[in-house]
Amino acid sequence: MPDSMPLAGLRVLDFGHTVMGPTAGLVLADLGAEVIRVEPAGAGDPTRRLKGFGTGYFPFYNRNKQSVALDLKDPRGLALARQLVGTADVLIENFGPGTMARLGLDHETLSAAHPGLVYLSLKGFLPGPYEDRVALDEVVQMMSGLAYMTGPPGQPLRAGASVIDVLGGVFGVIGVLAALRERDATGRGQLVKSALFESAMFLMGQHLATAAISGAPVPPMPARVSAWAIYDQFDTKDGARVFLGITSDRHWARFCEVFARPDLAADPALSTNNARISARPRLLPEVAALLSALPLAEVSAKAIAAALPFAHIARPEDLFDDPHLLAGGRLLDTVLPAGLHALLPALPLEMAGRKTALHTSPPAAGADTALHMRDLGYSEQDIAALAEAGVVMLAERP
Repeated sequence: MPDSMPLAGLRVLDFGHTVMGPTAGLVLADLGAEVIRVEPAGAGDPTRRLKGFGTGYFPFYNRNKQSVALDLKDPRGLALARQLVGTADVLIENFGPGTMARLGLDHETLSAAHPGLVYLSLKGFLPGPYEDRVALDEVVQMMSGLAYMTGPPGQPLRAGASVIDVLGGVFGVIGVLAALRERDATGRGQLVKSALFESAMFLMGQHLATAAISGAPVPPMPARVSAWAIYDQFDTKDGARVFLGITSDRHWARFCEVFARPDLAADPALSTNNARISARPRLLPEVAALLSALPLAEVSAKAIAAALPFAHIARPEDLFDDPHLLAGGRLLDTVLPAGLHALLPALPLEMAGRKTALHTSPPAAGADTALHMRDLGYSEQDIAALAEAGVVMLAERP
């Protein structure tokens, strides 16, 4: 990783799997840390072989990482993992409760030998009555009220991405960075915990506050009473769908001017936002009819000219050609394990003008096993023998 990035010089062992743990590793890697993904020997991480919506997990969450593939059930593989821990600043894990303890890779055991280690443990729940329950992103979306708030009344609906896995991993990174800051002062690492359920609950904070203030149940977002008269989706003449918000009286005036509707601007019953809310039954059909008579390109141009909150409602694959992302270098040309190329999102940060970048595409399972074994003092004969026994897996970099 380039020395110019803020986390250059840090080494991270990423024992994560699926999304939450690998997200934390991805953020640290993009910020310059050397992240070593520890995968099972044999076929590597199971997410490499997922189908359906899981197809994109490994290709997206594992760029800028190295791969060491070990059989942790074999004492020799476990010994190698423990040696790697001795070289690391940070360890990430999101296995089920008790898994790392059974391997002797829990925080209590490792910190005794490596007091400077920052150990990030990502779970379904923080300590409490639910601590040992099995959790997934969708489980906690249901438990937290997020699914209730997303779907229409009576139809809870999970969000369209692994938002809680990602958020929990990012919260974990925040904890790691704070722990490293403390280590600078004390020389000691610590155990950092983040969890799915509590991350989902954080998203619900504004709704909990609303419920406390109103003393009434909070309606799902599709059934909410909007604070603005125009804050809706509309169809265009050529079959596209757009979102348009008019959230101030200045927005309204510009809308009426640019869309050539002086009659609406002159109507005293529409002069203020609150008045327009009262007039929604007749106003929304007017706006819908106006936009449906225009093609998407014209609606977009006018909304941008009027400086209105506006969006064409896109599909994920539309972002491959998004002019803003392309111009800003926000899509990274990534080589996927099958040899395909894909433009995938960069970390959405800039620091003193520095952008995060792609330095290595997702590695083949075990691509860096031999490299790190040599660094630990293993001979070529030892490496070959352990590979032959299936204790480690070796591969070439793609």
